[in-house]
Amino acid sequence: MPTTPISLSDGLLRAGVHDELRRRFVTGKVMPGTLLSTRTLAQELGVSQMPVREALSRMAAEGAVEIRSKRRIVVPAMTEGRFRDLLRCRELLEPEAAVAAVEHIDAARLKRLRVVDDAIGAALKTGDVEAYMERNFEFHFLIYRAQPRPTMTQLIETLWLQFGPYMRVVYGRFGTSSLVDQHQLAIRAIRDGSAPRLKKAILADIRDGMGLIGKSGFAPSA
Repeated sequence: MPTTPISLSDGLLRAGVHDELRRRFVTGKVMPGTLLSTRTLAQELGVSQMPVREALSRMAAEGAVEIRSKRRIVVPAMTEGRFRDLLRCRELLEPEAAVAAVEHIDAARLKRLRVVDDAIGAALKTGDVEAYMERNFEFHFLIYRAQPRPTMTQLIETLWLQFGPYMRVVYGRFGTSSLVDQHQLAIRAIRDGSAPRLKKAILADIRDGMGLIGKSGFAPSA
């Protein structure tokens, strides 16, 4: 699918390129082991290679890519140790961010969460992996970004940046039909102002993916 060129300039342009590349990673549009070309990415985004190089350098610092030479920028493969580390960090940070967000989620944001969850349900039914990953990301970060700790949100985004490419492989291999939609429980917890129930729902949502991950050989044995 062609990408709309980014028509910003200077600092805003660099930020726009970085945001677009991050979006591709967290929603699994880039696969592990992919060799990235700054020239190709620049052409897709309608920008020069410089902002692309700068964005990829930032993403290397975030652990999303490895810059092996000027022309060899690689999305790292997933290993069992790295996967467990990322998963454990998600289990620690995301439920806490959700708890901190409860009192800051207003009626408009709650309504948006319901709309996004409906779209997730449709994607689960049809097996649309791309739509599922995009809406799942949107759902989680509608919650996390409501809380007043931007550093925590940034840390979680970095985890998703590293996690997304591999999860796209897992969902593509096994589909989405066996995933459980924990988001309804999360929505009810938010509606009722129950931080403990929301924390439980988010943790369950993270762990539900472990069944699929286990089939891929990265989950610890029971």
